[in-house]
Amino acid sequence: MAVLLAVQVGALDDPVAPYASVAITTAFGTALAARTGGRPGVTGGLCLVLGSVAVAVGPPLLVAGVAAITGVVTAVLAVMLTVPAAGFRGVVREVVIAVLVAATGALGVAGYAADVSRERLSYTVLALALALALALVFRLGAGLHGLGRRGFVILAGGLVAVTITLAYAEALRNYASPGLLEAFETFVARVEARLGGVPQPIEIGLGFPALAWGVAMRARRRQGWWVCAFGVAATSTVATSLATSELTHATLSLLYSLPAGLLVGYAVIRLDLFVTGPRGRRARQLEEASAHRPEPQRTEALL
Repeated sequence: MAVLLAVQVGALDDPVAPYASVAITTAFGTALAARTGGRPGVTGGLCLVLGSVAVAVGPPLLVAGVAAITGVVTAVLAVMLTVPAAGFRGVVREVVIAVLVAATGALGVAGYAADVSRERLSYTVLALALALALALVFRLGAGLHGLGRRGFVILAGGLVAVTITLAYAEALRNYASPGLLEAFETFVARVEARLGGVPQPIEIGLGFPALAWGVAMRARRRQGWWVCAFGVAATSTVATSLATSELTHATLSLLYSLPAGLLVGYAVIRLDLFVTGPRGRRARQLEEASAHRPEPQRTEALL
């Protein structure tokens, strides 16, 4: 349904696109509430009212706020709709599904045509999506007491990685010397001119690997939700991609980032199983066959 809606939005003329964006905001807000055990009617109604007022009245601040809300809801919903997968083929399937959901939401974010800084929109959506995802995972992952030492290391490492990424990007943009900034922009422009898009480091180094590893870990223990939460580093970037760049650039950037991120995720999963799993090929196959921790189906509430 979401994919079909995305195709329709992409075919609409500009005057109609904001209203289609309201439909996406409402549908995704309702779906997220239903998936996380909230109140779908209330959440969906609130999204509908906010989106409709933003489109009808059009104050820039409200439009930007609704666009950011759409990005946040999209990023978190894309992660929450995944299900556990013991094998890597299943992991790839879940990551692709999350990307499709995020890409659908990207059309909704872009449809509002918010007059806001591209960097500010991306950073805001990432920060709010991570906060919301961690708040939801706190309930899904049995709270902080269920983390254990290894889980605390993962949580702290993920937070540090996100903080460093955002701080470095902001420092580079505001405090770097003109020469360094020009050299960086020249390098990015050359990569974009040659490849047509720019691979996103936060997607490759954190977002997609965290989502892949978390999906695999959830098949064995529910603490995998804590790892999945950092998957919003990828889904939030995808959700805001069409608001910050053209369609061709955003598509190519995703096509470069997704396989590389999955490759990193595969390496992390194999390393995790090597350290914590059984030794021997047959033992690993038996462990994978038995790794089926029950979770609600994709269309059911998690709580």
